[in-house]
This record gives sequence, C-alpha cells and structure tokens, in this order.
Amino acid sequence: MTFVSPLLLVGGALIAVPIILHLIMRRKPKLLEFPAIRFIQKRHDVNRRRLRLRHLLLLLLRMGVISLLAFALARPSVKFGTAVGSQEAPVAAALVFDAAPRMEYRHENKTRLDVARDLGAWLLAQLPEASEISVVDTRIGSGGAIQPDRGAAKERITRIESTANSQSLPTAIDAAVTLLQQSPLKRREIYIFTDLARGAWPDKQLAKLQEQLAGVGDVGIYVIDVGVEKPIDYGLGEVRLSGEVLSNRSTLAIETRLSCVGAPAPADRSVELCVMGADGKPQNAGVQTIEATPGELQPLEFRIAELGPGTHQGYLQIVGQDGLAADDRRYFTVEVKPAWRVLLAAPKPAQGNAWYLAQALAPDNYRKARFNCDVCELGDLLKRQLSDYAAVCLLDPTPLEPATWQKLADFATEGHGVAIFLGRNASPVDSFNEPQAQALLPGKLLQQVRRPDGNLYLSPRDFQHPILAEFRDYAGTIPWDAFPVFRYWSLDEMPKGVGVVVPYNNGKPALLERPVGKGRTLTMTTPVSDNPNQNPWNLLPAGGLGVEPLPFMILANQMAAYLVGSSDQQLNYLAGQTVVVPLDAAQQHPRYLLKTPDGKSSSYTADLDRRDLSITTTDQVGNYRLQAGGTGGVDLGFSVNYAPEQTQLDRLSDQELSGVFGPVKFQLAHTREQIDRDVSTGRVGRELFPPLILIVAILLGLEMLVANRFYKE
Repeated sequence: MTFVSPLLLVGGALIAVPIILHLIMRRKPKLLEFPAIRFIQKRHDVNRRRLRLRHLLLLLLRMGVISLLAFALARPSVKFGTAVGSQEAPVAAALVFDAAPRMEYRHENKTRLDVARDLGAWLLAQLPEASEISVVDTRIGSGGAIQPDRGAAKERITRIESTANSQSLPTAIDAAVTLLQQSPLKRREIYIFTDLARGAWPDKQLAKLQEQLAGVGDVGIYVIDVGVEKPIDYGLGEVRLSGEVLSNRSTLAIETRLSCVGAPAPADRSVELCVMGADGKPQNAGVQTIEATPGELQPLEFRIAELGPGTHQGYLQIVGQDGLAADDRRYFTVEVKPAWRVLLAAPKPAQGNAWYLAQALAPDNYRKARFNCDVCELGDLLKRQLSDYAAVCLLDPTPLEPATWQKLADFATEGHGVAIFLGRNASPVDSFNEPQAQALLPGKLLQQVRRPDGNLYLSPRDFQHPILAEFRDYAGTIPWDAFPVFRYWSLDEMPKGVGVVVPYNNGKPALLERPVGKGRTLTMTTPVSDNPNQNPWNLLPAGGLGVEPLPFMILANQMAAYLVGSSDQQLNYLAGQTVVVPLDAAQQHPRYLLKTPDGKSSSYTADLDRRDLSITTTDQVGNYRLQAGGTGGVDLGFSVNYAPEQTQLDRLSDQELSGVFGPVKFQLAHTREQIDRDVSTGRVGRELFPPLILIVAILLGLEMLVANRFYKE
C-alpha cells in the first residue's frame, strides 16, 4: 500500500478532540438525600455503568470518524500482485508505434499516425523525471535504443513515417521488451500506439508475444487506440494476371477485387485501368463503375489484346478520394514476347502422332495461340538446331542414340525445357535406362502396368505447382475419371530432386518433374499421341464418355508454359521482397540503372556468372524500370505493391484484443484522460479514497443518531 499525500496522516492526531470533549462533558454525579438510600445507591451503580458504556461507544465512533477522514485524505491506494512506488518515481518506458500504410487513414483532417505522434509527444511530457525512454516502430531495421534525453525521444517520434513493408506489432513489442530488460529501473511500461487493425497481430505470433511479456515481470502495458471505430474505405485487392510473361498473341486478363468498408460505394466512383506501352505511352485504358456493399468483395476484370513485344507496366486506380489512399492503386508489370517456338518430335508418321498435342498448343486457324509448333521425326533431332526453340517434346519416343540424349540434356542444362511422353515405343527398356537417357528421365523404367477396366485416371492433389495453377478454382469439378488411363509405365526408385506433379488415383506418378542444370524436364508415364480407335493407352487427348478433352488442353498448355519459363518468371512483388531479374545471356552489361517510382535512379553491378540481378531496395510501391546499354539495350521492369494485410482496416473486437495478450494484463485507452487515469492507477495502484469517504459519511450519520438518542435520555 502507498499514499498519494502521506503528510495528511498527521491529521489522525485530531482524535484527541473527542477524548477531551468526552472528559469535559462527562456528567458529574449529584448527591441526593433519600430515605431508601441503599436502593437508590444500587440503581445509581447500574445507571453509571450503562452511561459509561454508551459514552465509550460514542467516543469510539467519533475517534473512528476522524481517523478515517485523515486516512482518506492521505489518498491510500493498493495494487495486488506487483510492486508499487511513488507516482513520480522514474520508469523505463517503451513507446511502440504502428507504422503500417493503413495508419495513413485520414479522419477529421488527421491521419492515424498524426494522432499517434501527438499522443506520444504528450505522453513524453507526463513521464517522471530521470525516466529512460525507448521509441520503437514497425519499420524493418528501425532498431531502437534507451534514450535518457527526452528531446531526442521526441525528435524520433516526429520522424516516424509509414512504411510500405511494415513488420507486425508483436515483432516490434519484442524489440521493446529487449530494450526494457537492459534498464536497471524496476518499474517498466510499454505504450502501444495502434489503430487495432487485425492484420497487425498475426495469430502465429501471439503465443510467443504472451510468453515474452509474462517473462518481463512487473510491466505496465497500455494499448492506445488511435483508430477510427467505424472507418469508411474502398480498396483494391491483389492483382491477378493471366500471365506475367505472355505471347504477343495472347490476351492479357487483369483481375482484382474491390473491398468496401463502412458504407456502400457512391455512384460517382469507378475503377480506371492505365497501361503504359513498351514505348512509355499510355494505351488501352478502360473504366468500370464500382458497385460494392460493405463486407462484400466485388470482382473486377479487364482484358487487353494485341500488346506489342516488350515490357508493359500499368496500374488500376479507384477514381475519387476516401480516407485511405494506400489501397486505391495497384501496380502491375507484364513482359510480352513473340510466340514461343516448340519442337514436337514424334515417330513416323510424325505429323499424325504429334497432331493432338499440336492442336492443344496451337490449334489450326487460331492466330492468337501463344506457341508456334514445329514437327519433326525423332531421327531428325540430331540435325536440328535446338537453340531456335524454347522447348522440345518427345512423343512416345523410340530408343534414341546416346548422342541424341546428350544433345537434349545439353539443351535443358542451358535453361530450356524438355518433355517426354512415354508410350508403347519405349522398348527395349534397357535403352531408356542407359546413363545418357537417365540424365533426363525421372527414374529407370520397370514395366508396363495395365488397367483395362478403365478405373485409373489422373488425380491432382496439390494445386500449388505452377502447372496446376489454372485448375485451382475448379479443383473439385473436373471429371478426370472421364479420361481413363489403360496402361502406363512404372518407375524404379527416383533420384534426388525428382518431384511428382500429378499422380494417378492409385498414388503412382503420372507426371514428374526433374531439374536439369538451369532447365527442367517433364515426364509423363503415359502417351498423348495414341489414336483412340486403335487400342490406346488412354483417352486424355481425345476425350471420352461424351466429355470434351478440355482438361488435357489446359494441362498441355500449362506444361508448355512451364517448360519455356513463362510461368515461373516473376515480375510482380510485394514491398520488401527481394526481386530477381533474369538477364539475357546475349545482352549482358556490367552495370544497370534502376529507376524507382519516386523518379530517382541508382546503379547496380550485375553478377555475370549468375545471369541475374538481385534487388533488395523495394521499400516503395509502384513500377520500377531496369535499363542498360542506352537505346536498343536492355529495358526491363517489375512492380511492387503493398501486402494485403498492410492496408486492411478491419478492427479487433474487445474479445479478440483480450486474446492477443491472453493472461497478461493490459489497459486500453482512447483519450489523454483515459491514459492519465490508467497510468496513475498502474503506478500507485487503486485509490481507496471513494470507499473511505463513504464509510466516514456512514460513521458520521451513526454518530449523530447515537449522540441524539443518548443525550435525549
């Protein structure tokens, strides 16, 4: 227990007043003459004892009133379970600021970060003298240090700005706890300035946060809410592209979702698309009107055809202003290339055996196909210039010469793709198990497995692989069982690095991937070239049971795109991610100039041995440009956007906030008055003045009642 005004305890000496009054006002006995004196004397003794008891009770009441009054005026307080001290004792205080982009939400002409900075500066002035102060925010690498100089702490607060790549609040609190543990002061306090957005508190970090706070010991935790209880905002979600690298024959599809918080979108709001051509001039702009209600996600889609070769950049923008500008614009980059050339090598007759795959990749009379397919016989592979092609597909190959296998392995090692579709012609098996062939194949061939009942089919399970990306939204609706497989090759133990992309429904591998140098190979254990009317191994390319072979066409195109490298080249990143830009071996330069969204430029030195350039300075959102060699030289680009959780305004409920800290006690404040009250309570404990004054009032009333009754008698 401690006292706010301990000197007032001296007032307890006033209990002498009722004692003096008691002695002065004590009634003196009168001598009365009466015949029956002995009976009067007996009665007198009884009355005297009764009067003494009554006066003693009245004396105790008056003494209690004065003692309690002096005790109450000294403002005692109690705090259970932790040590307390004087209100003015120095403290080790850590001020933690959320610096995520959503803190730029503007309300009443102030951002949430402005409000946090104002409250932080005010709080500094309230801290006791000789306190040790640390200022921490959620910017990565912001660090922190104990600062006894209050002016330096205030300057650090004023310099806090929002960051595109904000770390979570539990991470920042962890840094604050580390700083507090370095202080010799026993009293420690953490002030967390936040808008209570749910995205700032990842669930997977909460258990560790509670463990850290519990291990600090006696620490006061104050969550200062600087958010708006009912924000109003319209925002764009993550941008999804039909491809980041695509053919000039392809149509670019741009998809996103519009979120609405607080109120329906007004009628004058719209989403505008702006695309910059390879020459830097805007083209193919489009506008769509917004129709969204709170709590719902409105899908938006734009399509752009006939983009010329080169790097194209653009953005989607909500037209009109709202509280948060950070989620009103999303950027994107695509690279357009000429149609990829793919070589299909098949046994005689080559054109007939390659027909199904060629029609899936480049249908006749469809000029917008993203692949150009050339067909040759397997025996002509040695004479072909493979460097003219982005990928080579072997359809039901017969035994090949070691030199052919070696040429294909060299082709893959240089960064290209090779697909092998095993079928009836893989005989004798020993020729496919030779070292030259095994450099590409995912394992040694064992035997043909027959399933004439038609109850075997492809059964994709994990749709995270780029080849299966197009199937994710329709995973449970594709009738793979309508395309039965009657025969396939079983493989021996697979070497390290081989992965199963698609299995059969019996768990055996159907489509396998193997990295080879800088390239890769795909192997399918059943062919895609059989005539469905001539004892086929499967009905994948031809369809069956009245179902069109659309799944095969999608799978074939995804496999080809993966082989040519269009599906694994990334041009769109989140803030803070490391960007890896592949460099063309034919156009490499020792130095590159990077133009950032704010118009500034910086120079980068390339590692010519790796054939790529790593860029880590992605702390700005927008479109970046990488150039070298002047006009006609390298001109590449990439885009950076906010992570979705950085701009989400959904707030924690009271129950969710309690779950954040678990058993660790904390105080939630919204205003300066609440902060002042909670901090005072946390430092000196709960004051007993109100209940003590109530008891004094009760005792005074009781004293008056007893005194009136006693004196009346």
